[in-house]
Amino acid sequence: MDSLKYISRDDIDNMDRVPRLKLINALSGFKSANLIGTINTTGVENLAIFSSVFHLGSDPPLLGCILRPKLVPRHTYDNLKATGWYTINHINEEIYQQAHQTSGKYREDISEFNMTDLTSFYSGECEAPYVKEANIRIGLKFLEEHLVQTNNTYMIVGSIEQLMLPADCFEDDGFFDIEKAGTLTISGLDAYHKTKRIDKLDYVRVDKSVKREE
Repeated sequence: MDSLKYISRDDIDNMDRVPRLKLINALSGFKSANLIGTINTTGVENLAIFSSVFHLGSDPPLLGCILRPKLVPRHTYDNLKATGWYTINHINEEIYQQAHQTSGKYREDISEFNMTDLTSFYSGECEAPYVKEANIRIGLKFLEEHLVQTNNTYMIVGSIEQLMLPADCFEDDGFFDIEKAGTLTISGLDAYHKTKRIDKLDYVRVDKSVKREE
């Protein structure tokens, strides 16, 4: 890059809402691209796109996600709190347009599965619906929530209870190749990307320099 543009906090605060949203949402880098599936207590399924799912720990196996303030109805939040279950489904190239459509503000009595022609199915153990067209599917139990007081968002903590993964994406050393599974990533609010691995490095030891794996 030949030149950098300096932007101060005052500049950010004085931006119009939409340009500010687009800029700030891009700054964290490439984000996860997932559909969260839930069902309410009357049997209406819900499906919503999220780019805020993140790793919290492997023992016990936990995932976190951020839900926006409850200034308007938040069906995902209400459903997972009511039932205790939800699913996380990786978005792939075949379904990213349908996935994006789930960001619309549908009424509680309307299922995004029906509006996007995505297919729900149930494993029997997990009470929330999975996305059949997703290659990576994760069933979770709700554990806890934490209010981020600065902006009234909620961090949701879930326990991984069930996995459905492509068998050919496991490597001999235990590495699970989500790129091979077709998982996409998101930048900003609405840009979808494929990934390309540039390297896979050795486990770091302080007495040896990092090198490529052969």
